[in-house]
Amino acid sequence: MKILTTTQSRKLDELTILSEPISSLNLMERASSRIVSRLLKMYADPAMEFHIFCGPGNNGGDGIAVARLLDQQDRVVNIYLDENRIKSEDAKANLARLPKRRYLKIVNIGRPFEMPDHGILVDALFGSGLAKPLYGFWAELVNRINASPLATVAIDIPSGMFGDQSTEAKSILADHTLCLHAPKLGCLLEDNAHRVGRLQVVDIGLHLPSLDAMETSYQLIDREMVKSFIPHRPKFAHKGTFGHALLICGGYGKMGAAILAARACHRSGAGKVTVHGPALANDIIQISIPESMFQPDLENYWFSNCPDLNEYQSLGIGCGIGMNPQTMAGFHTLIKSSNGPMVIDADGLNILAKNKSWIASVPKGSVLTPHPGEYQRLFDKTTDGFQRVQQQQEFSKSMGLFLVYKCAHSCMTTPEGHVYFNWTGNPGMATAGSGDVLTGMITGLLAQGVKTESALLAAVHLHGAAGDLAAAKVGMTSLIASDIIDYIGPAIKQLENV
Repeated sequence: MKILTTTQSRKLDELTILSEPISSLNLMERASSRIVSRLLKMYADPAMEFHIFCGPGNNGGDGIAVARLLDQQDRVVNIYLDENRIKSEDAKANLARLPKRRYLKIVNIGRPFEMPDHGILVDALFGSGLAKPLYGFWAELVNRINASPLATVAIDIPSGMFGDQSTEAKSILADHTLCLHAPKLGCLLEDNAHRVGRLQVVDIGLHLPSLDAMETSYQLIDREMVKSFIPHRPKFAHKGTFGHALLICGGYGKMGAAILAARACHRSGAGKVTVHGPALANDIIQISIPESMFQPDLENYWFSNCPDLNEYQSLGIGCGIGMNPQTMAGFHTLIKSSNGPMVIDADGLNILAKNKSWIASVPKGSVLTPHPGEYQRLFDKTTDGFQRVQQQQEFSKSMGLFLVYKCAHSCMTTPEGHVYFNWTGNPGMATAGSGDVLTGMITGLLAQGVKTESALLAAVHLHGAAGDLAAAKVGMTSLIASDIIDYIGPAIKQLENV
C-alpha cells in the first residue's frame, strides 16, 4: 500500500473525480459512508452517542455527511459547528442535506456551549490539507476536546497535525484515527503516537490506475505483498532445498538469545540451522533445540573466531554475543572476510557503534536491525521522526545496506532508497528476546533463497502478526518472546486465506 504526501492525496482525489467521473460531493458521500461503516463496527452499541465536531472545510463536510448517515442508522448524533465559519461548498451542500427533524441536534460552537459528558467525540475539524498551525478559536476548541475524558476518533488525520512535517503546535490527541484510503507518513512516526492513537485505514474507493501511476518511496507492507515472498514447498523437496542457516549467537549468561533465534529460524522454514557459540554451550543448544546443529567456538565462554562460511546460505550474528575484546576482533574479521550479506543485530550493532569505521567493511546488502537505543548509538541524534527516516534512507543508499528501525511501525530502508513501514505487532512485543526472534526469522528466509528485501519485509510483517496472535491468546502483559515463535506457523498459515 502506497503512502502518499498530502499533495498526492489531494491530486488523487482530483484524478478520481475526473476519471470515474464522480462529483466531489458524491465522492465525499462515498467516503463518509465508508467511515460510518467503520464507526458502527467500532461502536456497535446502539445506545452509543456520537458528538461530531465539524470544521470549515471538506473535513467538516465529511463530518456533516457522517452525522446524517449515522442518523439514518437510528444512532443518536449531535453536530458541533459554526455555520458562519463554513467555507467549503461541499460542506454547505451537506449541511443543506441534513434532515429537518430535530433528532439530529446541531450545537452552535460560535456561542458558549457545554461539552458532552457521555458518548464518542468525532474530530472532523481539519484534514491533511491544513497548511498552518491552529490558533485562536480553533486552538481553544482543540484544547476543550483534548480535555474531555471521552474517547476521540479523528477522521483522516488529527486536526492540527501535519502529515508531511513535524507538528509543534496544538493538535487533537485522538484515541483512534481513521486515515482515508492511505496512511499519512506522520501517522506512522513515534513523534505523533499520542496524537494518532490506534491507526486504521479506510478504503474510500479512489481511482486505482491513478494511484498505481503515482511515484512514492514510501509503502506500507500488506499481506498480499508478503504472501508472494513465502517460498513454495515442492512435493519432492528435501532439507537441502531450503538452505542452511548459520547463527553466531549467545555468550556466557546469554544463550537464551541463541535458542530464540534458532527456534525462530527453524519456524521460518530454513532446511538446516547451525548455531556457532561458546564451546561450553554445546549441551545447552543440543538439549534446548534438538533440530539445530552446534559448532563450538575456540573459546569456552564467548565468540572469538570466524568459522568457514562456505556451506551456509545465510548468516545472522550478534544476539547475545557480548562485547569481549576477542569477540569484537572476531566480529571484525568476520565482516571483512565474508563474501555475502549477513543479518546483524544486538551486540553486533553495539560493536559497530563502538567502531563506526568498521561499518564500511560490512558486506553490501547486509541487514542491520537496531531498536531505538541501538540506533541512537549508531547515528547522530535527530530532531524528529521525519528527519530520522530521511537519515535512515540516506544511510541505506550510501552504504548499500538494509536497515530495520524496530518500533511500533517498524521502518525498513533499502539500498535503492525504498522505505517500508509495518502495521502488524503490539506493545506486548516490547519484551526481552523479541529482536532475537526477528533475527532468526530474517536469517531463515534468506537461507531459503528469498531475496533480501523480500525476506526483510516478510519477516518483519510475520513477526508482528505472530505477536498479534500470541497477544490474543495470552494478553499483551504476559506475552514473551517464545510465544511469538509459537505463532510464526499460524501467522504464515493466515496468508493462505489472502
